Amino acid sequence: MARALLLQPYRATIRAASSSETKYDGVPEVKFSDPTRNYRVLVLGGTGRVGGSTATALSKLCPKQLQIVVGGRNRDKGEAMVTKLGENSEFAQVDINDAKMLETTLRDVDLVVHAAGPFQQAPRCTVLEAAIKTKTAYVDVCDDTSYAFRAKSLQAEAIAANVSAITTAGIYPGVSNVMAAELVAAAISEDKGKPEKLRFSYYTAGTGGAGPTILATSFLLLGEEVTAYKQGEKVKLRPYSGVMNVDFGKGIRKRDVYLLNLPEVRSTHEVLGVPTVSARFGTAPFFWNWGMEIMTKVLPPEVLRDKTKVQQMVELFDPVVRALDGFAGERVSMRVDLECSDGRTTVGLFSHKSLSVSVGVSTAAFVLAMLEGSTQPGVWFPEEPQGIAVEAREVLLKRASQGTFNFILNKPPWMVETVPKEVVLGIYV
Repeated sequence: MARALLLQPYRATIRAASSSETKYDGVPEVKFSDPTRNYRVLVLGGTGRVGGSTATALSKLCPKQLQIVVGGRNRDKGEAMVTKLGENSEFAQVDINDAKMLETTLRDVDLVVHAAGPFQQAPRCTVLEAAIKTKTAYVDVCDDTSYAFRAKSLQAEAIAANVSAITTAGIYPGVSNVMAAELVAAAISEDKGKPEKLRFSYYTAGTGGAGPTILATSFLLLGEEVTAYKQGEKVKLRPYSGVMNVDFGKGIRKRDVYLLNLPEVRSTHEVLGVPTVSARFGTAPFFWNWGMEIMTKVLPPEVLRDKTKVQQMVELFDPVVRALDGFAGERVSMRVDLECSDGRTTVGLFSHKSLSVSVGVSTAAFVLAMLEGSTQPGVWFPEEPQGIAVEAREVLLKRASQGTFNFILNKPPWMVETVPKEVVLGIYV
């Protein structure tokens, strides 16, 4: 079924915003599945960087018939966010570890956004379980492989409850997965040969303004052995190894990126059928990369997998990180490369001046796609057509790319890179 949908005609896509500011110009009009009623969306972690950014983006992208419920434990922070968002918002005090409180809150909304990370080391998918029990649509910004596939294991329960859910639906993973799906669809429809190698490369300056949660996530990922795929075989690699120098195009240029254990590697391998898949990440200033590489060599993996010890490290480093964030900025870029059996490579590129803004816009794009009826009952990854329908991808990417200073899809590498190499007579590689 998924393979047949991928063979539908591909729409060539190339866009770049006229400004690096997120002005939401030319965004496709929201067309809810039921235009006669109002919708309520609960954003868990709505007082944090990612959740707050998502709530802000929803308030700007959506018509007045959407009510945003900011969910969090701190009432003062929640009420401050509601004041910022305006009249179509309210605060709900909720602790995701309190099952009764969580279920009571979910019964009053149409969709819940789970942005209360980090997701690493979580023993259960408590929010998704509550969403299935209360028949509430669900989307999360999970960036952990174990959590994502634990969520996927609830597929049968979600279908039985007629609940639509998408896991790993942020900026990366999330928008990056949809870009990969479009590259694969284009290769198949344009008969470029069989897709053979998919490579995800991510760069963020500092923590991207996303704060302690991102720092904790990064440290926890350093304790995980990396899963990649080579010619269909699963391979295990050391975290923050395998450095590559990747050209992210104008505004970012070349950056070193390192292997990390990210869920889009396994999901795109299984869903899109690409035999060789890997994902890498890099940051700035450059000594952060060195420091993270050294941590994987010096600290025992069990220390990096201990959430209590990691939180202590975050508290220690956070003041320094915040100071350096002010110097480094928070630019974010992701590049997706697809190599095919005929030797051709196509590229997708997404660059924005602010991770803390673009992650919210990207997550909001998934929320709107779900409210418009794109998602079937079940638990889906972003690249699955049952999660984001093939015909809905273009609109999702248009919304998610608001404010980007460089957004290109399905182009050869030389059209993306800052210094393309001429091999002979105007032929570039």
